[in-house]
Amino acid sequence: EVQLVESGGGLVQPGGSLRLSCVTSGFTFSTYAMSWVRQAPGKGLEWVSFNYRNGDTGYSDSVKGRFTISRDNAQNTVYLQMNSLKPEDTAVYYCNGASREGSNYWGQGTQVTVSS
Repeated sequence: EVQLVESGGGLVQPGGSLRLSCVTSGFTFSTYAMSWVRQAPGKGLEWVSFNYRNGDTGYSDSVKGRFTISRDNAQNTVYLQMNSLKPEDTAVYYCNGASREGSNYWGQGTQVTVSS
């Protein structure tokens, strides 16, 4: 059974930091591109960051310089370090795994709320 379980969300003040984790199982993690995607209240899905199997990373312009994605293939886990958080970062954050063969898996999401 494939599982992606996000954690680390919560309520934080503007300027604060959070570290999200996504622990996976049931697929060959090291061969998958891993991404973080978010959905703000009343809005559609927004891609945040990716980490490819070769280590390449990418970020949306809205988070570049503030967020850092990383992965631990030994622990089948992908992380998102979020610094200098802004109210507009408030969203449910989802972990996604995608393979070249077309497999695509999602976690259940973790809520991040940035508010004073």
